[in-house]
Amino acid sequence: MTTRSEPAADRTDPSLGAIMSERRRLINLAYRLLGSLADAEDVVQETYVRWYTLSREQQEAIVSPGAWLTRVAGRICLDLLGSARARRESYVGAWIPEPLPDRTEWLDGRPDGGGPADPADRVTLDESVNMAFLVVLESMTPAERVAFVLHDVFRYPFAEVAEIVGRSPAACRQLASSARRRLRASRRTVTPAARRAGIIREFKEAWEAKDLPALIGLLDPDATAIGDGGGRVEAMARPVAGRDEVARYVVDLAERAPGLCLLERSVNGQPGLVLQLGGVTVAVMAFDVEGDRISRIWGVRNPEKLRAWALD
Repeated sequence: MTTRSEPAADRTDPSLGAIMSERRRLINLAYRLLGSLADAEDVVQETYVRWYTLSREQQEAIVSPGAWLTRVAGRICLDLLGSARARRESYVGAWIPEPLPDRTEWLDGRPDGGGPADPADRVTLDESVNMAFLVVLESMTPAERVAFVLHDVFRYPFAEVAEIVGRSPAACRQLASSARRRLRASRRTVTPAARRAGIIREFKEAWEAKDLPALIGLLDPDATAIGDGGGRVEAMARPVAGRDEVARYVVDLAERAPGLCLLERSVNGQPGLVLQLGGVTVAVMAFDVEGDRISRIWGVRNPEKLRAWALD
């Protein structure tokens, strides 16, 4: 892979500090590829294990340690994506990407150059962490996902992407193009951030008041709600479709869980809600808003996916 801008000292004497400074960027990458912070952390740990199993001479021969780490992490993610599909087929209920609180939304460290030619196709790091985007990524093949995220999000040239994916640069270009079409097909009307936050606040207030008509008015006619309990806790057995049904579901939830506390929080960079009982986070909800209506709700209850929210 080509050399990126790193201090010369890092190339001749890659110290622990210089190598570990890549950790944030690697987790950024691995989370977007895998949809799981826990898996991303495992990937980064394995990447560093492989680095430190190299001899000192082998390390010093690597022109760009950061690029080497990215290549290794990308390949590990590519392998995991193949096995993840099999695991998710046996997952109990719907599988939703792990929600992230603000403190784990690491949005810096983007490498320069290599972006797509059309500025309209560019995807920023903050856009690429929202739940709707991650759900679309789940529909892609592992190779599409890796090629797209590396090139369109992290701006890696296709020549470098090809080394990770194990295909030609031209093939990787086609993979990214196919992924881009999937993303375009899923895009809806963009609602300004302040308006999104206001709509979620209104939804929260209507939910707390158990105001069924108000809830219905805030939902798109074709709204859907999906829950992820992972077989560990109770969650909706199947997606709930239609605004009337979704509104009744959340009112019923409030009635069955007296003392439920709803907190406005940023979930994957978007306005969301955290549900707590007795001060313990029991669910995190992400939303997709179209115009002035909520079109999709993702509710994560699997405790394994709520570890980052334990101190919220």
